Amino acid sequence: MAAGGKSFLADAGYGEQELDANSALMELDKGLRSGKLGEQCEAVVRFPRLFQKYPFPILINSAFLKLADVFRVGNNFLRLCVLKVTQQSEKHLEKILNVDEFVKRVFSVIHSNDPVARAITLRMLGSMASIIPERKNAHHSIRQSLDSHDNVEVEAAIFAAANFSAQSKDFAAGICNKISEMIQGLATPVDLKLKLIPILQHMHHDASLASSSRQLLQQLVTSYPSTKMVIVTLHTFTLLAASSLVDIPKQVQLLLQYLKNDPRKAVKRLAIQDLKLLANKMPHTWSRENIQALCESALHTPYDSLKLGMLSVLSTLSGTIAIKQYFSSAPGTAATTARSFDLVKLAQECCYHNNRGIAAHGVRILTNISASCQEKDLLPLEQDAVFGLESLLVLCSQDDSPGAQATLKITLTCMVKLVKCRPHLSQSVVESLLTQLHSAQDAARILMCHCLAAIAMQLPVLADGMLGDLMELYKVIGRSTTDKKQELLVSLATVIFVSSQKALSPEIKTVIKQQLENASNGWTAYRIARQASRMGNHDMARELYQSLLTQVASEHFYFWLNSLKEFSHAEQCLTGLQEDNYSSALSCIAEALKSYHKGIASLTAASTPLNPLSFQCGFVKLRIDLLQAFSQLICTCNSLKTSPPPAIATTIAMTSGNDLQRCGRISNQMKLSMEEFRNLAVRYGDLYQSSFDADSATLRNVELQQQSCLLISHAIEALILDPESANFQEYSSNGAAHVESEYERRMMSVFNHVLEEVESLNRKYAPVSYLHTACLCSAVIALLKVPLSFQRYFFQKLQSTSIKLALSPSPRNPAEPIAVQNNQQLALKVEGVVQHGSKPGLFRKIQSVCLNVSSVLQSKSGQDYKIPIDNMTNEMEQRVEPHNDYFSTQFLLNFVILGTHNITVESSVIDSNGIVWKTGPKTTIFVKSLEDPYSQQVRLQQQQGQPPSQQQQQRTAYSRF
Repeated sequence: MAAGGKSFLADAGYGEQELDANSALMELDKGLRSGKLGEQCEAVVRFPRLFQKYPFPILINSAFLKLADVFRVGNNFLRLCVLKVTQQSEKHLEKILNVDEFVKRVFSVIHSNDPVARAITLRMLGSMASIIPERKNAHHSIRQSLDSHDNVEVEAAIFAAANFSAQSKDFAAGICNKISEMIQGLATPVDLKLKLIPILQHMHHDASLASSSRQLLQQLVTSYPSTKMVIVTLHTFTLLAASSLVDIPKQVQLLLQYLKNDPRKAVKRLAIQDLKLLANKMPHTWSRENIQALCESALHTPYDSLKLGMLSVLSTLSGTIAIKQYFSSAPGTAATTARSFDLVKLAQECCYHNNRGIAAHGVRILTNISASCQEKDLLPLEQDAVFGLESLLVLCSQDDSPGAQATLKITLTCMVKLVKCRPHLSQSVVESLLTQLHSAQDAARILMCHCLAAIAMQLPVLADGMLGDLMELYKVIGRSTTDKKQELLVSLATVIFVSSQKALSPEIKTVIKQQLENASNGWTAYRIARQASRMGNHDMARELYQSLLTQVASEHFYFWLNSLKEFSHAEQCLTGLQEDNYSSALSCIAEALKSYHKGIASLTAASTPLNPLSFQCGFVKLRIDLLQAFSQLICTCNSLKTSPPPAIATTIAMTSGNDLQRCGRISNQMKLSMEEFRNLAVRYGDLYQSSFDADSATLRNVELQQQSCLLISHAIEALILDPESANFQEYSSNGAAHVESEYERRMMSVFNHVLEEVESLNRKYAPVSYLHTACLCSAVIALLKVPLSFQRYFFQKLQSTSIKLALSPSPRNPAEPIAVQNNQQLALKVEGVVQHGSKPGLFRKIQSVCLNVSSVLQSKSGQDYKIPIDNMTNEMEQRVEPHNDYFSTQFLLNFVILGTHNITVESSVIDSNGIVWKTGPKTTIFVKSLEDPYSQQVRLQQQQGQPPSQQQQQRTAYSRF
């Protein structure tokens, strides 16, 4: 279980002692002041870790000022350390508040007599270019140093010039002529010219600058035909075109020209590499002629390495819009068949090439053509693609080398893509995979199992007849002794779970358990149990969790496994539901709820402050409430038998004018039930919105739960509460929507079936009869009979994103309020840092952060004045875009009413699709609004001058007006 424990231990925060930000900075400052050089260096290199841990401006500003002091007075080695720290912490530079002071301390070294010190300073300035792009003294020093006689200084000046050119339009325009003179000057050595040329890639700030740079590069390409010079110039040319965007078609033509006409292999390789870059960045700018020229070069080249490169460019293009342009803008003189296109000829020729990489790109091109171009004359290509894929599969599955594995991955990805868009090919693809599984190497078997599972999740292609083969293979693997065995047991078990869509037969369970007992560690058993929970095989999962309970080392793990066992048992209870037996349905749901309540208690015990399991708890609590709502609905339906409408119900309905009253008490109960389901749907929506880091399958699962609540509430309304105005159009599902899993497929078929039943009943019978209640009960049972799928995010967080907020002013003690005078406004500054896990932006990225500030009066002090309602509360919202994972903004808040106010700052996230996610956090501070001294003085004077009687007091109040 060690591998499984990794993330929990990481979360628990064991290890080094925690220090607060100030103590950590003081500790490092002590090191910087030490007389020993080693200790000083150690202190300097520990700064990036400090910035990572406390990424707020107040600490970063003082830390960088300390580093600038070390840079000013230290030796060259210390300066080099400070330079490295600055380059590592580039994204924190914009948080420096005293930029002038920081630059002044660093810049003082530029006047040193030591060229190495000057060179380090230039590199330091270049690394800071993002925060000082328009500093004229820095610009001047770089220009001056380019004329230095010291090579180290000139190279540092070139580095700084490149960085400043990227940031500053003025600097780029000013330095362009100087660089072109140096490049064309005879006195400049060639190796220096090679370093100067790449600066021109940053001359894209305006059209005239880009145009003059292109002309210069054009001259260089023709004037200096040596290999190194051509390679550097062409690459700079490409990067300039990619940034300025307007010259990409010209650049593609130029590169194709060099690829075709230049005899040097190195130049051809560079041309291919740059074409790949442009194909990735701007595929829509490639014309048919460009692709045709590339195809011709690939057909005629005798070198495999070059052919491989050209095919990789073509395979990149084949997955984009460029492929449609290639086939649609074909010459219309004669009817051209698909096979007469050069691209198709090339792909077919390469499919069976003896170089694996070339063959892989060949089949990828054919797959992409089959997937994206649905024209009639291109249909024969799908068969070519299948044959090519099968031959590559046979070739690579026998080979254990890393190259063969990489090719196999491409092949299997193509298979999944082809089956997804052409389902009729699935049977032959799956059969070839199953055939190869027996003879393949273990590493290849794992990948093939992943592919089989991916295909079977989309289409129910694995028939029961194929299970026998898989079980035989499972026994064989259990007896093998390779290092891949554990991984293979998990992969193959997943395929078996996917293929046996209904409950697992006892034989299969026995085989899997036997192999696990003989051959595996606890971690493998846990992973298989997790897959069983995902596929809805809860009886298998429960047995495996049960067997693992005694094998874990901490009580948190024990409670986690125990909760999973209880949830699996609860879901297993629901598989015993029968269509028309409603009393047994109630007892099944009650049994399931009993296990769920045990499980949620265990799950709460498994959570820790650093790993609160909030999604898991939220999901399970909603499941419990949903089961209770279903149970309540069945009881309500039964109440029509136990408590039918009284004889005078019709009279009551007529006198009250409410037609529903003739149904008796069931109508009010149904109303409550409908509200309950709508409420649950809203809560599922909230859970969805708070799961920013969840994978798409988990989110779809939450969405399906929400839809099932909406479906039942709609059915209650359409059958009983308001049959007249029921609208079925908005609920009818679109059949074209692509289904990602078997669970979704089964849920969607239940939804459609229930809607059809409700619609037909709604038209035939008036409410409320036994047919209506039976229809509702059947809908509940049909939904519960689909085994619940616990998706990946329930077990595993692949993406981790959190926001840390800092408010200023902030009190020393959190419970202490901040004092503000009531005639002044409080400027509340909100700063935030976005923190990521190991895979930032895996599922979705943060586009902007939405900050909501609200204040509520907690307790009044002093008299009640009549104050306009607008001044009572503050409600504000701002959207800020994080830059380098940092954002800051300010709010002006009014506190006219004297007393203590509670300010809440809540953040939510907006992703690149514009969807809002309520990720939190929520921060609270207290403000005490005090009366300003002048008003207080006036009030006291008035009080002293007032006679004691109430009438006199009123008279003086009126007399003022």
